[in-house]
Amino acid sequence: MTALVPPPRSAPGGPLSVRCLSRREDGEELHALVWSPGPGHRMISNAVLGGGIGERAWVLNAQVAHGYRRTDPDRHLAELATGLGLRSAGVGLMTAADVSAYGRARDGGVEAVVTAGVNVRGWAASDAAGTAAPVAPGTINIVVALPVPLTDAALVNAVATATEAKVQALLDAGLDCSGTPTDAVCVAAPVPGTPGTETQQFAGPRSLWGARLARAVHGAVRTALPPVG
Repeated sequence: MTALVPPPRSAPGGPLSVRCLSRREDGEELHALVWSPGPGHRMISNAVLGGGIGERAWVLNAQVAHGYRRTDPDRHLAELATGLGLRSAGVGLMTAADVSAYGRARDGGVEAVVTAGVNVRGWAASDAAGTAAPVAPGTINIVVALPVPLTDAALVNAVATATEAKVQALLDAGLDCSGTPTDAVCVAAPVPGTPGTETQQFAGPRSLWGARLARAVHGAVRTALPPVG
């Protein structure tokens, strides 16, 4: 595995300014998205690395090869983050989709960046038996940044709102599914008490900031979805 290095492209500005990097691994050129807002942010995520609620300084969304065989994705992501010089705690996401084809959308100060692999998709409420083993990373990964702090409850609400918006976007695109078995979400907001900001208690789809989040996620998912035959 070689180090991640920037390709000749620049990311658009905005609250969620990502860098798109590339590396050689297992004989393939793979990409990764990195967002490094630095200290002062709380994030909520179901990510394999840095999941839960807490202060986080960066988000890494790494592409892996189809047929990924490692059983320690958290360690793999931590190794990639260390190679990039990412310090402190962060969030690591993983997908077999090409993350360089990410979608982005903004609404009223909220920004979402989404990568989408939908070859392995279906409905959440399925008759299929669950498994304790890791599932192959197809994955829709959603990263959202808000400019206002959220309470713990509002952070949880924001994840639900982002998920609802994702499903709406999938249905609007003509896909008969609610997602993939390994979808991940990361919502970032300033820490409560940040000067000049008021901590928000609600992030449902009809709240001020939840509505903006939903529209941003919906737009980013629609942009990220690959053509599906």
